[in-house]
Amino acid sequence: MKSNFPLKINRRQFLLTSAITSGGIIATNLLSKSTGFAQAPAIITPDKARPSIPYGVASGDINGNRAVVWSRSDRPARMIVEYATDESFRDAQRVVGPTAIDASDYTARVYLKDLPSDQQIFYRVTFRDLSDTKISSAPVQGTFRTPAAYRQNVFFAWSGDTAGQGWGINPDFGGMKIYETIRNVKPDFFIHSGDNIYADGPIQAEVKLDDGSIWKNITTPEKSKVAETLAEFRGNYIYNLLDENVRRFNAEVPILAQWDDHETRNNWYPGQTIVDDDRYTIKDVSLLSQRANQAFLEYVPIQINADDPTRIYRSFKHGPNLEIFMLDERSYRGPNTTNRQTEQSAETPFIGNAQVRWLKNQLRKSTATWKVIASDMPIGLVVPDGSTNFENFANGDGPALGRELELADLLRFIKQSNIKNVVWLTADVHYAAAHYYDPNKAQFQDFKPFWEFVAGPINSGTFGPNKLDNTFGPQVKFLGIPEDLKPNRPPSEGFQFFGTVKIDGYTEVMTVALVNLEGKTLYSVDLPPEKD
Repeated sequence: MKSNFPLKINRRQFLLTSAITSGGIIATNLLSKSTGFAQAPAIITPDKARPSIPYGVASGDINGNRAVVWSRSDRPARMIVEYATDESFRDAQRVVGPTAIDASDYTARVYLKDLPSDQQIFYRVTFRDLSDTKISSAPVQGTFRTPAAYRQNVFFAWSGDTAGQGWGINPDFGGMKIYETIRNVKPDFFIHSGDNIYADGPIQAEVKLDDGSIWKNITTPEKSKVAETLAEFRGNYIYNLLDENVRRFNAEVPILAQWDDHETRNNWYPGQTIVDDDRYTIKDVSLLSQRANQAFLEYVPIQINADDPTRIYRSFKHGPNLEIFMLDERSYRGPNTTNRQTEQSAETPFIGNAQVRWLKNQLRKSTATWKVIASDMPIGLVVPDGSTNFENFANGDGPALGRELELADLLRFIKQSNIKNVVWLTADVHYAAAHYYDPNKAQFQDFKPFWEFVAGPINSGTFGPNKLDNTFGPQVKFLGIPEDLKPNRPPSEGFQFFGTVKIDGYTEVMTVALVNLEGKTLYSVDLPPEKD
């Protein structure tokens, strides 16, 4: 039976339910599930003696009847999650989670399972003192909605590229306010397409703008240099969580996160040695990426893969209409080269053999109407790495060469297997665009036509547009910036973008929109599903 539970949540429902006094915090009375009677108020404890939750809560990796709830304590403590389908937490379930300890930088997560479908889930997180179980933090609340088991409207958003090129949290501007814009459209979930942080992009206190005015950033020691130590990588994630827009967003919008290069360093690849950047005392990029991977997995609400704890690629089902395939185009690639090899070799992987096999298998067996490939880089845009090498699939006009051979094989497989309704979503290039890939206009033609939508940045510098590579026949159907845009435009100029996707539960038409900082839809297209 379809739930009548309201979809819209009042912001005031997320205020802490504890009363804060000058001497401490009075814990909320909770209704005991076993007795039905209110518990006695907890003893007033001074703030400094109790754990706290300085960076809020987040949920993510919603997959059928499962979800991840994440938070961070300020000290060693045990995470406890209560959740219910009622905002008053009647008949709440309670999960005693893991301990948040120094080894995980006091982050912790709880895996919720057997959740009811098509329900708004309210949860609250507390951290309990390890030495005195009577002492706990004040609770912090969040919410998410589980997918329906039947065909129903699906609405989600995506973007990428947070706090890059020196554009950090500017309170005078309103902080990272595009997160508030996205929150206000009330997506079922949000795909962060990579560059969750800019570990290689220090944040300075002031940046002079073209008109002579000053952009003023909040700064921290960890964000004042390139990240090399594990503490510095962690500090990059903490920096973003200082923004109240981000914390409010995290409490209300579940996240599916992937990574790209700036979680470690610009344009990195496994085995790289830094030879041209004196800011780094550590030159081994594999060591840096190992620390970056740990910080990423600690600070995003991701379900850790038990068989491969460092793995980021994974897939999610969201009812009968949608399955999402989250790629990792960073961890398994070969070196950035001229990218013109005529045969596949150790230099040409981009997704990598194991991940390609996984993706083909997942696409083949998917029963969802729409298959969304979340790619952390665009397909047909040329992204140089220096004067001769390339960072992306694309290597310039002409036949499929180098890394393009791997993509050609994947696109050929999709056609030969008659896999329908595949759409690519991406970010990375710091502008918004809609691309249609047409085999009739391509150098390599053995594939089904498809769409790719680009969004971003979210509180980073705006660049572009990049040159198109005609190998797979891309056509620009929409460009969200002027052709002559000066590079590294600040967020205050408004060229910040995200995308939304709505799938109609009845017609199964997918509507993709590209939206700006103000919440204005700049472009929208309806994609009818291909039927059998």
